[in-house]
Amino acid sequence: MPELPEVETVKRTLNQLVAGKRIRSVTVKLPRIIQRPAEPEAFADALSGRTIREVDRRGKFLRILLDGLVLVSHLRMEGRYGVYDADEPVEPHTHVIFHFDDNTELRYKDVRQFGTMHLFKPGEEFALPPLNKLGIEPLEPEFTLDALRGALGKRTSRIKPLLLNQEYVVGLGNIYVDEALFQAGIHPERTGDSLKKAEWERLYEAIRATLERAVEAGGSSVKSYVNGQGEMGMFQHQLLVYGRKDEPCPNCGEPIRKLVVGGRGTHICAKCQPLRAKAAKAEKR
Repeated sequence: MPELPEVETVKRTLNQLVAGKRIRSVTVKLPRIIQRPAEPEAFADALSGRTIREVDRRGKFLRILLDGLVLVSHLRMEGRYGVYDADEPVEPHTHVIFHFDDNTELRYKDVRQFGTMHLFKPGEEFALPPLNKLGIEPLEPEFTLDALRGALGKRTSRIKPLLLNQEYVVGLGNIYVDEALFQAGIHPERTGDSLKKAEWERLYEAIRATLERAVEAGGSSVKSYVNGQGEMGMFQHQLLVYGRKDEPCPNCGEPIRKLVVGGRGTHICAKCQPLRAKAAKAEKR
């Protein structure tokens, strides 16, 4: 699933490609992608004649700002946008097409068919699902050490599932949580309330640094992710532990281990990220 760096990259790419374009019409080939309004015909009618002003992001969601409406789009597992000339063949698994006045098209392709689109009046999107329960943005000024510790520091759940919970901190998924925890030297099965002040400081810095580097590299193309121009991200070449089972730890040389935490495959260095006895007891409470 695209995480914050990938969605941020798509946002920036689409701003370059479609901002200022006027939608002539919309074709919906897979109605269940459209979650709001209930009828895909109403969705298409509402967008016809609108101009895309800007593309923004909230967590892992895209906010496509039009004159008088906001389209909230979630890519889920393998959703992707691309801009094409209208006469180019439409690829399989293309489910929504936005036809522009200039004879180009914004096409939404989704092999897994899990993506969603919601249409709102401006400002209304923040009060209703799916954006109404999202947590703090880790690359915005609101994300401070105190905010992170305040959200998670008293919780007895394991730190990895806490970081993956979008109601606390948005945009983090499996890849970047594994990378940040490794850089902070924190075992993913430690509980939130077991972390010391210095560990929270390291984790805060690791989250910001990891995401900033990933955004700069255009995200990680571990599976099928590409940006709006069909280009792969390059941050996968900088990953330290994720996807590197049995490879030597870049810090100590011990083999990277893969375990399951909260139902998610998780990569760690057991030596650099020790599960202390005190933390283990906290985990059993």
